[in-house]
Amino acid sequence: MHEPHTVPLEKVLQSDWGGGKSPYAVSWGKLMMWLFILSDAFTFGGLLAGYGALRVSSRQWPDASAIFALHIGGKSVPLLLIALMTFILICSSFTMAMAVASAYKGQKQRTAKFLLLTILLGLVFLGCQAYEWSNLIHEGLRPWRAPQEAPFLGIAQFGACFFTITGFHGSHVLSGVIYLAIIALRVLSGVYERRGSYEGVEIAGLYWHFVDLVWVFVFTFFYLF
Repeated sequence: MHEPHTVPLEKVLQSDWGGGKSPYAVSWGKLMMWLFILSDAFTFGGLLAGYGALRVSSRQWPDASAIFALHIGGKSVPLLLIALMTFILICSSFTMAMAVASAYKGQKQRTAKFLLLTILLGLVFLGCQAYEWSNLIHEGLRPWRAPQEAPFLGIAQFGACFFTITGFHGSHVLSGVIYLAIIALRVLSGVYERRGSYEGVEIAGLYWHFVDLVWVFVFTFFYLF
């Protein structure tokens, strides 16, 4: 009988799969963030797919352009607030990218500045969302009921979808603002400078860009569909 072929232990430890190093040349923190983003993408995808199925199967549905309109100078401007919120998040993606680019260059003050700008834009977005929620709640919209008159048409499922989807996304923006505030404090205190690596800023950027990208899908499927 032939003896089973065995690989020397030292060769196993030197291989990519032998432990001690990542086979994909990705740090542990970045890999975990990508896994979180992937799992969260499935959650958002499920919510939007459920909304789409409900929307298609409903004979009538509230007019989103009327519900989410701003009244300026006696005129109704459809989806103006939502367009402004979208623009704010796009700008925050730019400032976040600038923060990461500055971090690559080891520019501590510049990195912190762009992180703070990103946080400010996130807070402005949350303020717009709070204004939107308060107006709709004042008009009688709830997750379990909707006003009978137009444009809500008494369709309670609309309120349930609206508060669930936008609330879930808003909680991610709020978490991102807190997350970036912690990263900014670590940048200013010189944590990453002493480590010789600003990878923590890049990982935070992955999360923020994901939140911004999700809003594009929410805007498209919920407000325009």
